[in-house]
Amino acid sequence: MMKEPASSLGPITYDLPDRPRRNRRCESLRRLVRETVLTPGDLIYPMFITDGSGVQIPIGSMPGICRWSPDLLLEQARAAYALGIPAVALFPALSDTLKDRVASASVDADGLLQRTVRLLKRELPGLVVITDVAMDPYSSDGHDGYVDGDQIVNDKTLPILCAMAVSQAEAGADMVAPSDMMDGRVGAIRTALDEAGFTGVGILSYAAKYCSAFYGPFREALDSAPRGGDKKTYQMDPANRREALREVRLDVAEGADMVMVKPGLPYLDVIAAVRAAVDLPVAAYQVSGEYAMIKAAAEKGWLDESSVMLESLLAIKRAGADMILTYFAMDAARSLA
Repeated sequence: MMKEPASSLGPITYDLPDRPRRNRRCESLRRLVRETVLTPGDLIYPMFITDGSGVQIPIGSMPGICRWSPDLLLEQARAAYALGIPAVALFPALSDTLKDRVASASVDADGLLQRTVRLLKRELPGLVVITDVAMDPYSSDGHDGYVDGDQIVNDKTLPILCAMAVSQAEAGADMVAPSDMMDGRVGAIRTALDEAGFTGVGILSYAAKYCSAFYGPFREALDSAPRGGDKKTYQMDPANRREALREVRLDVAEGADMVMVKPGLPYLDVIAAVRAAVDLPVAAYQVSGEYAMIKAAAEKGWLDESSVMLESLLAIKRAGADMILTYFAMDAARSLA
């Protein structure tokens, strides 16, 4: 005999004292119980600098992102600051003619980065300016450290990084961000900054920076790919999580003021583990490949760009990041407004 449809069986009573859906009935309730909130104040805008005036060079693999000459970069930074974004992170793209094995252009007081820092701090004194400390933008070898044959020599790199950090502090950087992954570089830079009188300049350490395939568009943006070999002897193996905690604890002990995990979304477990392990602020970097994937899928009509952008950033913050470096910073701030 055919059973009657459930709808004709009369009222059914369930003993469900716990109904989580009650807290999701309407937007106002959902806002009241929301556990993680993303704001423009959580974002750091990475920006690429090129020399000249009035120069804007689009980056093909990163739609909407450009190399900016200092004057135009100032306009972009001003717009970001007006949207509530408190900080920018600067990355200079130099001509090959300025690169050499010891990154000597990195300490030029009139270099591209230093001039840009001075301009930003003069015109936007409230904006936090973060500068990258690594050899690769200045190195003819394209590596983050000093190259000797087929080796990246750790201890020969440290004095170069220290001089670079002091030069950036002299230009007015609020924080220096060593991204090189050399052992001991945080302690060496802290000592160098303090001895030069820059006790107030902070260190945002790329403490757990993985050797990731997600960096491809960034290397196009800076033309900073290694000229030989790879970065596996100093950047972290993507298979490892416990090692990240070792790296983070060392950097905290050496004087880091903030620690970073890079990349972001593929490494949420690492972000959560770092957040649980340290009391310092934790940053995460939503890198160029993450940005490019969302942009490409949105251009195909496969994803809603704004929704996926905000969800990805929210996931990074939910995992434990206090701040997020993201190329979506401007778009996200507008959406959040």
